[in-house]
Amino acid sequence: MSVSPELKQEIIQDNARAANDTGSPEVQVAILTSRIKTLTEHFKAHHKDNHSRRGLLMMVNKRRTLLAYLKKKDVERYNALIAKLGLRK
Repeated sequence: MSVSPELKQEIIQDNARAANDTGSPEVQVAILTSRIKTLTEHFKAHHKDNHSRRGLLMMVNKRRTLLAYLKKKDVERYNALIAKLGLRK
């Protein structure tokens, strides 16, 4: 359940801090969010797929770790990112 290369490039361009930025926490969280949304749609049809569910939980934990790091380093960037991605309600 990966992201297509075209969609991944679009996500990178939307969230990059500089021209060739692919590794900033903002980009990583945005890509993980896209993959998590794809997998949640997958589980609506395949609710017994426990092997992929484990991967989903690992992605959610990785995203949570990256968000905690970003919040510790720069609260303004953290707030802008969660508002842009619609993560907190």
